Amino acid sequence: MPKILAFDIGTKRTGIAETDPMQIIAEAVGYVETKDLLNWLKDYVQRENPECLVIGEPKRMHGVPSDVEGFIQSWMKKTQKALPELKMERQDERFTSSMAQKAMIAGGMKKMKRREKGMVDQISAVLILQAYMDRNSGPSFL
Repeated sequence: MPKILAFDIGTKRTGIAETDPMQIIAEAVGYVETKDLLNWLKDYVQRENPECLVIGEPKRMHGVPSDVEGFIQSWMKKTQKALPELKMERQDERFTSSMAQKAMIAGGMKKMKRREKGMVDQISAVLILQAYMDRNSGPSFL
């Protein structure tokens, strides 16, 4: 089974997560500068041939798109043109940054490590991917 890749896209950095080949576990890959993201993705697609790309959809509390959505839409259009075979889906990313902060604290991550640029971005990407996987999984009988 091919992997699923997820992005938490920001204007400066993008957090990245992927599934294992069985699409059971979402794990952080890291983060890249957003200006380098398309080149990173082209290389990844060539190596891994993912099933799809899940992109976080930033919304305000009442469902209104956040300011960065226009930037993300523009990036998606360029990406679709460069990689037309890559299926892209969206996943609501409300609260992922605050959930990532709480997860780092609960996990005992030191304050200096939590301040590292990109740490919240990659954990947010994991949360986006996990939410997507949960939304798309069938009923479980286990």
